[in-house]
Amino acid sequence: MKKLKIYLDTSVISHLSAPDVPEKMQDTLNLWEDVKKGVYDILISDVTITEIERCPEPKRSFMYSVLANIKYEEVQHSEETERLANLYFKEGGLPPSSQDDAKHIAIATANICNVIISWNFKHIVNLRAMTAVDAVNLKEGYALLRILSPSMLLKEEE
Repeated sequence: MKKLKIYLDTSVISHLSAPDVPEKMQDTLNLWEDVKKGVYDILISDVTITEIERCPEPKRSFMYSVLANIKYEEVQHSEETERLANLYFKEGGLPPSSQDDAKHIAIATANICNVIISWNFKHIVNLRAMTAVDAVNLKEGYALLRILSPSMLLKEEE
């Protein structure tokens, strides 16, 4: 069976150490065990790295240390992903203030990921964003992208 190609946004990496939300942290740790075993093909982007760079210490160092323990491909934001992100805004799926969130989705789409995983329910993992992303991706000839939280993916894999 072919592995799922999964894009991880910064919120997933961040929730590997999130004692203030223990259920989310546990689901993220469970997912991370599968990631470390190579169950999925993992992508992150230069947008993710930039967001990690903005984190204060010791969080930033922690996030880099956990990334060092997995195999992933780092992909780059491009003119094409910028165009897609703008189309998601025009479709009404994300507010203009969520530039990086739209870029994460566009990068996952352009790199033909099956799924983007995020804990960002405000801008990414919600019906409004999913509907707009599906509409744009269909119009533009891209495959549909599933948008899930770590918990949702774990339940699907059971």
